[in-house]
Amino acid sequence: MDKNILDGLSMDLENSNMEKLKTVFPECFSEGKLDIDKLLSLCGEYIDNDFEKYKFEWKGKSECLHLAQKRSTGTLRPCREESVNFDDTNNVYIEGDNLEVLKLLQTAYYNKVKMIYIDPPYNTGNDFVYEDDFADPMARYKEITEQTTKSNPETMGRFHTNWLNMMYPRLRLAANLLRDDGVIFISIDDNEVFNLKKVCDEVFGEENFIDCLHWKKKKQPSFLAKHTAKLMEYVLVYGKNADQLEKLSIETLSDATKKVINISNQECVRHFSKGVRVKIGENGIIKAGRYKIKTMEVEYLQDVYYENGVTINEVDVVSKFSVSQEKIDQFIKDNLLFITENSGLRRDVSEEEKKKRKSITDLLLSEYGDNQESDNEQKDLFGNKYFDYTKPVKLVYNLTKSLIYNEDDIILDFFSGSATTAHAVMQLNAEDGGNRRFICVQLPELCDEKSEAYKAGYKNICEIGKERIRRAGKKIIEEKGDQIGIDDEEKKPLDIGFKVFKLDTSNLRIWDNTPITGDNQIEMFTERMNSMIDSIKDDRTDMDVVYEVMLKMGVPLDVPVQYIGVNEKVVYKVVYKVVHIVGDFLLMIALFDNITAEDIEAIAEYAPAKIICAEHGFADDSALSNAHYILKDRQIELKLI
Repeated sequence: MDKNILDGLSMDLENSNMEKLKTVFPECFSEGKLDIDKLLSLCGEYIDNDFEKYKFEWKGKSECLHLAQKRSTGTLRPCREESVNFDDTNNVYIEGDNLEVLKLLQTAYYNKVKMIYIDPPYNTGNDFVYEDDFADPMARYKEITEQTTKSNPETMGRFHTNWLNMMYPRLRLAANLLRDDGVIFISIDDNEVFNLKKVCDEVFGEENFIDCLHWKKKKQPSFLAKHTAKLMEYVLVYGKNADQLEKLSIETLSDATKKVINISNQECVRHFSKGVRVKIGENGIIKAGRYKIKTMEVEYLQDVYYENGVTINEVDVVSKFSVSQEKIDQFIKDNLLFITENSGLRRDVSEEEKKKRKSITDLLLSEYGDNQESDNEQKDLFGNKYFDYTKPVKLVYNLTKSLIYNEDDIILDFFSGSATTAHAVMQLNAEDGGNRRFICVQLPELCDEKSEAYKAGYKNICEIGKERIRRAGKKIIEEKGDQIGIDDEEKKPLDIGFKVFKLDTSNLRIWDNTPITGDNQIEMFTERMNSMIDSIKDDRTDMDVVYEVMLKMGVPLDVPVQYIGVNEKVVYKVVYKVVHIVGDFLLMIALFDNITAEDIEAIAEYAPAKIICAEHGFADDSALSNAHYILKDRQIELKLI
């Protein structure tokens, strides 16, 4: 397929992994095929025909790994009417099968998530178990959303296997999203804790196992217990790279030692010239102060001079801080103040400060809540209890709080359930002035018609979760106010909003290659051909397409979409940051009909990096050809849908 045409599929993980291997081990490829024996030998693993090796296996493992890497034909459609503060919020709530959603998030959120918390089905025999379909995951998803809760009884021969086949591909995809200093917390009980530990050792690496924390789920044991009264559940903790994960602390740094310093980004980078490419250091950061940037693009620089034959550009950093100049000077002296890749400032935490933080041991304290408390939270917000065994806000709140806070940390929960994670993130931001953002993913599993939730008008779990976030946000504002921050001059609005997206099939038409049978084969083939003239499905809106383009080109869902008038036609403008590139990356999307060369000229005046157009939208073949020539001269990439 032409590389300039968007195919409506999610990131090709298999090809991406293969390309990484080719870069590091080109000698292990012959005629495009991987020589696995040679690769193993280069890593010190020599084939000895000994097949009796320790490994964790179950029926279906290889198939579900293949399923994890199978490209998704889905998309996420925005639902403004169910959202809160859609245009201003950085939070995201997604309705859909989390396996397909995790695939769709790969391009835009790869290596960007600081923390994942999940509370998956515990496989008690009654919980819903996701039934994945390798042949057509999206078709299976459509079926699931029309069915009620299923069970996985212990009498079923594949009781553990079914659960493992559900968890394994999702954890594989989730691991890709974690930052190098990221962490995942997984709540589980003793039905699957040992199997989950083995799976996580494989997915994240045994060396990245942090702890198996014990959480006290109830204050008193049940008198109906069969053998022993169980009070405990577990929270498995893994780092993406344990060496880069900070100490998990139950203490909070004081305002004077907070990592984030309020700044004015525009002032901070006002001396950066257009087109300057900054060489990022090993830690992805450049020390602040007055410093020099080496660059290859001499023609774009201001104040250029040469030092030992190397082009040098000096940059002044000017910004506003929430602490005294004396402290700032000390931060710089101690190499603790940095300019990050997205042109913002952050203050690192010294090793001495880190040592003073008290480590998490087990979650037996009242600060971590229990099931009774989570029941009371539901009753407080709804006047009734709609979920059993949900986690209390305090648990997720304190796990999130245990991490040293960075500006714009992303917290992901892809078994969102009652949306406890969203509630906890908003609560913590309200208390410490943070700007953490959440991404919640939940299957719109139907509520049982006999349940209290269904009687109250909630048809599926997602409806309850979204309403919980709305009510929790209002309650937090009533208690804490709608402004957060340390300094009155630097206060900002508390983000209690969320953008709703719903999983659906791609907005782009995909060729139906199923065999045509029957008496009218020619007519059916002609109809199939005619349906492909317009690449966008008839029942989809411009914004559906815009967000699909963004997601599959690596633009996060919280990036705002602007409307620009060009020759009295609407063009969508998306401005976002790209790692290792200084300045904004501009994407323009034109979905109107009868696109002319003049329209392309006008759009190009905004100097975007890429312009996206519907191929059928051009006035004629000449207009399309001229568009390629116009943009090639300006070094602007044209992609077609």
